[in-house]
Amino acid sequence: MLIRSRTRIILCFLMLFLGLGLLPHLASAQRFSIQGSVQNFSDKSVMPGAIISIQKATDEQPTNGVMTDGNGEFRFENIAPGSYLVKINYLGFKPLSMPVEVVDKSVNLGTLALLEDVNNLQEVQVVGQVATAVLKGDTTEFNAGAFKTAADASAQELIQKLPGVTMDDGKVQAQGEDVQQILIDGKRYFGTDVNKALQSLPAEVIANIQIFNKKSDKAEMTGIDDGEDIKTINIVTKADRRKGQFGKLTGGYGTDDRYLVGASVNLFNEDRRFTITGLSNNINTTSFSNDQTSGRGDRPQNGIIKTNSIGANYSDMWSPKMEVTGSYSYTQQENFGVQSKYQQFVSVADSGRTYNENSRSTNRDAAHQADLRIDYKINPKNRLLVHPRMSAQTGNDYSYFLGRTENVNSPLNQTENTSNANSNGVSFRNFLLYSHQFDKKGRSITFRLRNDFSRNSSENFRLADNVYFREPDRSKTLNQFTDYNSNGNSWNVDLTYTEPVGKFGRIEIQHERGNRYSDSKRRLYDYSEITGDYTDLNTGLSNTFKSDYVTEETELGYQFKNDKLRFQVEGEYQRAKLHNDQFFPSEFALNRTFQNILPAVRFEYKFSKTKNFEFDYRARTDAPSISQLQNVYNISNPLYVRTGNPNLVQSLQNRFRGQYRAQNPENNHTFFAMTEATLASDYIATSTLTARRPIPLTAIDTLQTGSQLSRPINLDGYWTIRTFMNYGQPLDFIKSKLSLFAFINHTRLPSQIDSLTNFTSTTYYRVGASLSSNISENLDFYVSTRSGYNIVNRSLRKTTENYFNQSTRARLTWVIWKGLVYRTDLSHQLNTGLSTGFNTNYMIWNMSIGKKVFANQRGEISLSVFDLLKQNISIRRNVTDILVEDVQSNVLQRYFMLSFTYNLRHFSGGAKSERDFERSGESDRGRDRGRGRY
Repeated sequence: MLIRSRTRIILCFLMLFLGLGLLPHLASAQRFSIQGSVQNFSDKSVMPGAIISIQKATDEQPTNGVMTDGNGEFRFENIAPGSYLVKINYLGFKPLSMPVEVVDKSVNLGTLALLEDVNNLQEVQVVGQVATAVLKGDTTEFNAGAFKTAADASAQELIQKLPGVTMDDGKVQAQGEDVQQILIDGKRYFGTDVNKALQSLPAEVIANIQIFNKKSDKAEMTGIDDGEDIKTINIVTKADRRKGQFGKLTGGYGTDDRYLVGASVNLFNEDRRFTITGLSNNINTTSFSNDQTSGRGDRPQNGIIKTNSIGANYSDMWSPKMEVTGSYSYTQQENFGVQSKYQQFVSVADSGRTYNENSRSTNRDAAHQADLRIDYKINPKNRLLVHPRMSAQTGNDYSYFLGRTENVNSPLNQTENTSNANSNGVSFRNFLLYSHQFDKKGRSITFRLRNDFSRNSSENFRLADNVYFREPDRSKTLNQFTDYNSNGNSWNVDLTYTEPVGKFGRIEIQHERGNRYSDSKRRLYDYSEITGDYTDLNTGLSNTFKSDYVTEETELGYQFKNDKLRFQVEGEYQRAKLHNDQFFPSEFALNRTFQNILPAVRFEYKFSKTKNFEFDYRARTDAPSISQLQNVYNISNPLYVRTGNPNLVQSLQNRFRGQYRAQNPENNHTFFAMTEATLASDYIATSTLTARRPIPLTAIDTLQTGSQLSRPINLDGYWTIRTFMNYGQPLDFIKSKLSLFAFINHTRLPSQIDSLTNFTSTTYYRVGASLSSNISENLDFYVSTRSGYNIVNRSLRKTTENYFNQSTRARLTWVIWKGLVYRTDLSHQLNTGLSTGFNTNYMIWNMSIGKKVFANQRGEISLSVFDLLKQNISIRRNVTDILVEDVQSNVLQRYFMLSFTYNLRHFSGGAKSERDFERSGESDRGRDRGRGRY
């Protein structure tokens, strides 16, 4: 530990001195900027997507080009003194050029107005190409007008057309990472419920879509990156769609008593915005959607799910200084599941051993979630942010399974297991942040407080009939009741001071202290034939345990930042104490103290307005959880017994990430590449022991022959690396956009099998492509395919397991004639290399035919069918260090449904009303198309 700490100290100071030595040279050259904005001369509207080029007065060709952002603004960086010619081009408008002299300061050209080119207007409508995206620092901003969708499409359908955005197992992924938050005009929308947020907003109100890694609130206040970021999508709405009422209401009934009732209504009045959603259905839809042809990519498929939910989101400026956002949701679900599982054990000693399990379950859950955020800008120098969150949930779960282990062709053991459980939980989290900016620019002090509170309890009745075929006493019945309670409290407080150094530099000093406290009480009672109740306390399977994890950290950092470069280096000294106490069935205490130097380096360089590169390195520690520490046996499945390990220590992780973005505004080509790697020492891995003969666990409980015992342990040798690349470009000859991506992930996972160290290496290759139409509102299609190849190797057993899966999806919406709408959605899945009976090749075909009704065609009556071919199944493979598992679950299959949907649209205040558009015969999109925006 001491050697590693010294190495990190040397590395940290070496990077610091190198950075301080190089940065003055990088800042020495005299460079300036040229900026301005572009608008339509006739109506003064901003013009995003205009192409701006710059060239020296003596050159014949432009040396650089950028595109205006969503506000019609542009900016050239790193311009040397001299004479230049700035040219502006926008399809359907007359070109504009002007000479610019750069002498000893940056130049602001102000607002530049373009005149429409009437002679070429028809040509613009036919062959106009829309600018797709621009880069704004670490943000990729897409012009929504460049991606046509059906008239009543949701934001989710629009976002899936963006290069680098995919749907994977019901989750939205952007640039290789799960999207964790949606913002609307910079304001939080439904907390972290991404799917609900995207389904609640229609595509037609969106002007721009921004994808970026959102920094923490503290980092945004101080300007010093703290490494806490999440993948975020910010949706910028059109200026004339920020005041009105809009949304969807839908209801339907079908065969097999299938039903769906849902609504999502937005009430916007500039800053004041209120959204309410409601849903009730038994067709596996967990977030509001009126899409009758949605398939596997949009909803979970395991089990038959009934959902009742209601949610609301609110945001407003309570005063010019105070912004308030909040959300609430209540969800009630019931999931009936049937599952078959087949496991092949791959360790040398267990070669030829298999496990089969058939199960069924009914899980009923209810959850409340509430989120409030108050941002109070007291004055230009003081800001207060308060962000409390609360959740409460209850559960009632029933499960039954029959599991059997066989060795070669002879049975080893078997369990028939029935369980009934009730659970309750509540949690509260609060975040408080105060920042003060001094008169000297860059000098600030920031105070942050975070605290968490949680309470969880459960009661579980379990009856298990177990058979051990190779033991004299072959049968054993367990009839038990378990009472479990756990509490958790944590707090963390830090104080940060920043001070400017020179023109572009700043230092940061931070001190932080925190504590994570948790306790757990588990009591297991055996059924007594004498009392006829669960009165016999099983002390060997009961436990009372408490854990305290106290940390204290001091950090020193330096940041250099100008228009082209951001460089940041930090060194953090951390002292942590882990204190574990067991009070029952016996008393003992265990203390651990850790000391670490945790370096961090961040680097961002902007090659141009359209190209940038980021690098991020950070070391961090990870403490074991209460469930991993608690030394008590869990025999809910006697064939697979689990326990904790109070001797665990913290894990030390080193994380590296590099990202490169490029966008060509002239041909609308986009490229993104990301590589991320994590290395860990003292990784919390799993140790598995297979009983070759009966092993006593407690005074009355035994690990029988063939059963397994697993517990967490610390091991070195964990690392993982993944790479994601995406490329997108328009295909003008078919009026569509092509997106290609590639993903490679390699993980080396340490474990222990029967006291021998094993390394499981998994390599996953995935490539994919998508093609989205950009033809018109009347014809919209989306085609995507992705193929994955998996290679698994283990060091203890020199074998290789390969398997392949491919998913292809095609979606079409076609307005055939006078409001007659045809929709179809085909999903094909291919699995090879799995166990016998699990290799599948199937297609799910959903379709609907609908008729628009009412004068404005806001209503629609439709007949839809889900899984027309009745081929829907769910199969997945799980790979661990000791086994390969294939699982098949029950799914929703073919049904027909008759539905009615109404699209609410009413906008006012500064924009034409819906009636005005209908009277003039032009739609909102049609008006923009005339300007060359679509």
